[in-house]
Amino acid sequence: MTSNSRINIRNKRATFDYEIIEKYVAGVQLAGTEIKSIRQGKASLVDSYCYFVNGELWLKGMHIAEYFYGTYNNHEPARERKLLLTKKELQKIERKTKESGLTIIPIRLFLTDRGWAKIEIALAKGKKRHDKRETLKLKDANREMDRIRKKY
Repeated sequence: MTSNSRINIRNKRATFDYEIIEKYVAGVQLAGTEIKSIRQGKASLVDSYCYFVNGELWLKGMHIAEYFYGTYNNHEPARERKLLLTKKELQKIERKTKESGLTIIPIRLFLTDRGWAKIEIALAKGKKRHDKRETLKLKDANREMDRIRKKY
């Protein structure tokens, strides 16, 4: 494994707030200093989401910290970034969001073996309060079962 593959930035609130229906992997259009900050692990997906403008998918709310050694060329930390998918995938996702009212959320940001930043996005449906309680109960039950298994 290369050192790049260790970068795996997750959106922990995504699975708590949303029920994930379908996942896609998209490329991200980045500036030079942004990829350097991502390689240092200085990015956050909290409160970020995706939306369509003129048939293109954009990511809003992802924070990438400014690169420490960047000069006047440094990037804006919270700018909107374009996601790169095939035309077929874009049309399919846009159709599903319009028809069934689904949301597009980023789940995780990672680097490939070649050093390219990719983002895993998901079509998701918002959970109600009782669904969140149900999820917490399942997690607690699974955790308790794992503890019991480890003892014996």
